[in-house]
Amino acid sequence: MSWSSISRGRRMKTEYCIVLGCILVGPLLLSGHRRLRIYSRWKPLLKAMLAVSTIYWIWDVIASARGHWSFNPLYVAGVYILGMPVEEWLFFPVLAFVSVFTWEAVKTLLWKDR
Repeated sequence: MSWSSISRGRRMKTEYCIVLGCILVGPLLLSGHRRLRIYSRWKPLLKAMLAVSTIYWIWDVIASARGHWSFNPLYVAGVYILGMPVEEWLFFPVLAFVSVFTWEAVKTLLWKDR
């Protein structure tokens, strides 16, 4: 086994986290925009994120346990909860936040200007 394949394997362990971070960084930085005020309505935001995430977490745990899909250990950190990597647990809240952010941004910044 060459050194490049070993280092590549180590880097890949964080790939799922890196993808989630890339998805999240823009909306996190822009969500403080004075016209969006997403954080001023944090309770409804958290409720929406939790409602959506809970449904998909349950579905994901069941589907994973039944063998419908699995997670390649080369691309996850190796911390598992109920048979799923921690990155998968973060996936649904991240996507829920980005979806709410996108909706609010389009609604506030594009539609209200017309």
